Order: sequence, then C-alpha cells, then structure tokens
Amino acid sequence: MNTEHLLAPIHRFLLCRTPEMWIEEARKPQNLALLLTDHLVCELKAAQTAMWLIRKYVADKASGDALLAWLKPWENFVHSENADLAFLEQHRALSKTIISREEVPYGDELVDKMVLLIKEELHHFYQVLEIMQARRIPYQKITASRYARGLMREVTTHEPQTLVDKLICGAYIEARSCERFASLAPHLDDELAAFYVSLLRSEARHYQDYLALAALISPQDISARVRKIGETEARLISQPDRELRFHSGVPDF
Repeated sequence: MNTEHLLAPIHRFLLCRTPEMWIEEARKPQNLALLLTDHLVCELKAAQTAMWLIRKYVADKASGDALLAWLKPWENFVHSENADLAFLEQHRALSKTIISREEVPYGDELVDKMVLLIKEELHHFYQVLEIMQARRIPYQKITASRYARGLMREVTTHEPQTLVDKLICGAYIEARSCERFASLAPHLDDELAAFYVSLLRSEARHYQDYLALAALISPQDISARVRKIGETEARLISQPDRELRFHSGVPDF
C-alpha cells in the first residue's frame, strides 16, 4: 500500500510528530504485550465514543438502550477479563436501520459515519485479539492513559460547541492513531507491520469524518477550535509521561 497520500494530510493536521523516544520504547519486545492490550482497549473506546454520540444526539431512548445493550458484551470482556468470546460475531449485525433518530439536521450524516466507524473499530478489536491469542498474550486489564482525559478538558460546556469539540477531539485521536501505526510499523515483525499498515486507510478516513461532522454542525468556522485542541494534543504527546501507552507522551519512567 502506498501510504504517503494517506499520511500527508495527517502530518499536516497534527501539530507534532511522535517523538523518537516513544518509538524506541514502544518497539522493545518486552513492551509488545502492553501495547497490544492498550491497542485492543483503544479500539473499543473508539467504538464506545461513536456509540455515545449516536445515543446522545440522534437516537431516541429505546434505540439508545438497545445500542447500549448491544455493546455491553465487549465492555464486560474488557472490564472482567471474560474469556467467552462468542459475542464477537455480533458486530456484523449492527446497522443504521435499527436506529430511530430524532429530526436533527445532521442526524443522517452522523449515523452513517458513526455506524461505519463502530463496525470497523470492533473488527479491529477482533483482529488485535486474534493476534494476541496467536502469540499467547493473555488479556489483562491495564490503566487508561492520560491522553483522552487531557483532550476532553478542552471541551466547551455549552451546545452545540460541546458536540463540535468532542468531534474535533475524535479527529485528533484517530489521526494520532494513524500516525502512530505508521511510525511503529517499520520497527515490528512482518505480521504486525502489515497489520498496522492495513489500518491506516480506515483511521485516516475516521479523522476526516469527525472533522467533516464538526464543520457541518458548528454554526461558525471551526479553525480556531481545531488549533486550540491541537495544541493540547501536541503537548500531551510531547511532554514526559510516566506510563507507556499507545497514545502516551515521551517516556519518563
């Protein structure tokens, strides 16, 4: 896959590249289990975020409850280390036809993009879990990184700016994921490198979808908010961090 055309807009969007010190730490064989575990959890969190946006802003209560119940087995697995993986086939059953949405101008657009994102992120969850199982890496709970929390502190508390800011945060998370996959892939074994490169196309589209939704919904130009949130994102990536995670900063431990 020619990745340059996918990565060029990502590099223009992000205000900094991944520090070399993070790559040096992340590529160490002894950190593979930790990074794969965090990657697995990040895929679920991405699906949860998209599901939350549908439930909060588009779906009626009955549909929202049904969506919440549909995602529950994945959440149970992550929180309880449950070995029963029968639920993994459920992601094939999700479609926007099950969603009864309110009459909001951006409803169709948000549902279309978020349902596709949910299906893709849960498919990636399954792929990461398969890799872990093949390498006999057991799933064990780990703490969350500071990254997403740090971004969310920038979110305004009044609508529609709250939604717009959350979408911009989503764009940065997806763009950083894409950039990190590309940065780490050359330092991994052939199987993992090919897998991470295969994720670039969907992650690049996800960040663009989030930005497009933010621009559609915002009553004013989003450039200033994109820049402000981007500055916070760059600080989180560039500053010392006491934990190694997929979106962590410069290792300091």
